[in-house]
Amino acid sequence: MSMFGNLGEMAGIMKKFGEIQKNMKQMKEELPRIEVLGEDSNNLVQVKVSGDFSLRSLYITPALAASGNTEALQNAIFEAVNQALAKAKMESARKLSEATGGIPIPGLTD
Repeated sequence: MSMFGNLGEMAGIMKKFGEIQKNMKQMKEELPRIEVLGEDSNNLVQVKVSGDFSLRSLYITPALAASGNTEALQNAIFEAVNQALAKAKMESARKLSEATGGIPIPGLTD
C-alpha cells in the first residue's frame, strides 16, 4: 500500500514539474517585453531596461549633456542604470517565483 502511495506522490511531483516547465517557458517569453525605468536622484538621466536585462533606452537631459561635466554625467548614468537593473532583477525574481509556484530551485531562485 505504501508503495502505491509513493507512486501517487511521485506522479503529483511530475505533474507539478511539468507545470513549472510550462510556466518557465512562458516567463522566458515575457521577460523581454517587461520594461522598467531607472533614474538618477536628480532626474537628469533615465534608463529603460527589459526584464532580460537588455538596455532599451537612455535619455540624458540636454542641460546635463551640455554642461560638459563628464563626472556628473557618468555618475548620473551609473545611478540610473543600477536602479533600472535592480528593478529588472526584482521583477524577474517575482516572475520566476510565480513560474515555480514559490518552490525554491537552487541556482535559479536563490
